[in-house]
Amino acid sequence: MSLPAEAEDTVISDETMQQVYEKLQTPYKYGQLLTPAEDEYYDCPNVFRHNDKWLMILARFKDKVGYETILAESDNLLDWKITGTLLGYRDEGWDRWQADGSIALMDPRWGGSHMLEQHDGKYWISYFGGHKKGYETDPLSIGMAWTTTPDKSEEWNRLEQNPVMTPDDEGAREFEKKTLYKSHIFHDRDQTLGAPFVMFYNAKQQGDWIERIGIAVSDDMQSWRRYGDGPVIDNLKGISGDPQIIRMGDLWVMAYFGAGWKKGAFDTFAVSRDLVNWTKWEGEDLLKPSEPWDTPFAHKPWIIKHDGVVYHFYCSVGGKVRTIALATSRDLRKGETKDSQ
Repeated sequence: MSLPAEAEDTVISDETMQQVYEKLQTPYKYGQLLTPAEDEYYDCPNVFRHNDKWLMILARFKDKVGYETILAESDNLLDWKITGTLLGYRDEGWDRWQADGSIALMDPRWGGSHMLEQHDGKYWISYFGGHKKGYETDPLSIGMAWTTTPDKSEEWNRLEQNPVMTPDDEGAREFEKKTLYKSHIFHDRDQTLGAPFVMFYNAKQQGDWIERIGIAVSDDMQSWRRYGDGPVIDNLKGISGDPQIIRMGDLWVMAYFGAGWKKGAFDTFAVSRDLVNWTKWEGEDLLKPSEPWDTPFAHKPWIIKHDGVVYHFYCSVGGKVRTIALATSRDLRKGETKDSQ
């Protein structure tokens, strides 16, 4: 499906927004993919391709202590197994008890390779970390880590100059002066914002619980500078978080989750031509709670298109179980073969 040509302005037409919505549709909930132990849960899936295998970086919260980053693998995007820890708890330091990783430099093209790009001979993740125990206990900052073997279940190398961004930085804007959360980094070859590497992340300001999404840029994946005077996604209350950036033709599409400004937690999106001015989708949610295992929360998107099928990985919370679930554009449980896209 081709998207209509438009004037190079910052407002995306209703027609284009509707077409993007249709491309992202995943009406068939495949179900939960992983079963956590009784004292843990899984969160924040990032899926990519490496050496003919599908891999997932995700967060694990266990023993009511904090986040670790772990790795899972699959041959078919449906059947997953946990293989090990990438960022674990430490004996000391600013990120002793919290390290929630996000894969960086994945091919952002819709229906692309989903492979990771190297920079400086390394594969990268960003992560939010903290030194206090508990669930996302403030303050949290953003660090970087790298490896040469992203398919191996072994600790990644954290930068010595971590954290690379904190709420206390001199250049921190008002919306991010309490805590920095989930980040997503991609390579913009056109350097639209004046740098090759672009990070979108959500953050919280002092004095309220609103989370908004902002931008930082880098020339080397290690030194980061804020872009702009404030957030680019702000729904004025609740949470707007966990952004994923997709390149769909000449459009940038941001999948993200919302909570607290409508009932429950759900996934939605926004569209931009310049990475700065975003038109938010105002229609039906991309994904919302509908099953016992994902009510009240069906959120934190990671969306890819592979072999004509759209896979929407997300965090499902139902009852006492928080884990990774999947919705698809075809009913894979019934073996449909017609491409709905």
